[in-house]
Amino acid sequence: MHSRSHRLLYALPLAAAASVLLAGCGDAGMVQSAGPTATATGPVRLWPDLPPVTSPPYDYGEADTALVPGVKVPASGVRGLDPVAVLNAEKSAGPDGRSGIEGLYQETTAKLRTCEEKPKTCPVLTPYHRDVTGDGREELIIGVTMPEQQTAVRCYMPEKDGRLTRIMATSDQLVSVDLAGRDIILRSVSAGIPGYEYRTTWSWDGRHRAMLPTSDEIVRVRPRAAELPRPGDDR
Repeated sequence: MHSRSHRLLYALPLAAAASVLLAGCGDAGMVQSAGPTATATGPVRLWPDLPPVTSPPYDYGEADTALVPGVKVPASGVRGLDPVAVLNAEKSAGPDGRSGIEGLYQETTAKLRTCEEKPKTCPVLTPYHRDVTGDGREELIIGVTMPEQQTAVRCYMPEKDGRLTRIMATSDQLVSVDLAGRDIILRSVSAGIPGYEYRTTWSWDGRHRAMLPTSDEIVRVRPRAAELPRPGDDR
């Protein structure tokens, strides 16, 4: 790696050579104006006299984390864990069919108990192992298919003492799940805005020790081939 002073020494001869070339070009090498540019304007605060918020907003549980009881991470890391056993250990189904943002349908939890005997009906997707926290150790990312075309996504972090902590749990009608760097990006359908999808980016927050939805966008998408009008269609 070169130091800053070395980079400056390398830049001086190049700058000198560039000045000679420009001097020999005459007017042909002059920079041409692209015309006037719009004046930059800063943001204007609307309704600056709004009263301060005195009560906290509704808690959707995005930062909720929990230790998974009875699960010990082996020395080899999370790759040595059975994702079905991890989900069964959480016992997250409530009497209403789901329990909080991390809950699964009772129908789904019932299928989890029979994954070994009936693997074809097991709702657990192929797990992924990636370092999303940046601590050099892999996390366990699990996907679970549920009724109403819902897909649950959960992420688990191994602790130094061998315990396992759930650091992310959400579910939606997902179109795709991507990993960009250490971010988990979920794309879901938009029922109320045809031609658009929701794109949510989940990122690790070391202060809260949780994966948080740091970016939530509504993105325009191209219509699928089946949705395009056919020749001669009046639509």
